[in-house]
Amino acid sequence: MEKEKLRIDKYLWAIRLFKTRSQAADACDKGRVKCKGDNAKASKQVTIGDEYEVKTEAKKWVVKVADLLYKRVQYSEAIKFYTDITPAEELDAIKFQAAVFNTGKRLSKQGRPTKKDKRDLDEYMAPSAT
Repeated sequence: MEKEKLRIDKYLWAIRLFKTRSQAADACDKGRVKCKGDNAKASKQVTIGDEYEVKTEAKKWVVKVADLLYKRVQYSEAIKFYTDITPAEELDAIKFQAAVFNTGKRLSKQGRPTKKDKRDLDEYMAPSAT
């Protein structure tokens, strides 16, 4: 028995572009999934050969459907069901973004003064007793 219908939200979840199916459906509802330049609804039927532009939190994907996947499988299996045709300039932008990503940690020798810095400041600011 061959299954003939597959929704785009289920497909994007199955190939592991989204952690949950509801996240995939939300992305469709918010216009983050496009097929031929038009927004794709979560219920849109997927066919082999379709190309989709998908914006996830991490990056912008351009994927081509290689085969239909109905159940979520491990990553090494899931990558066989689509072809990543993301343009090179998008990939370069992601690498640049990762390089300048703010980790929340201060760079060394910047930020709040150390105890030694405070002592030096106190000596400098103290009125001279001459």
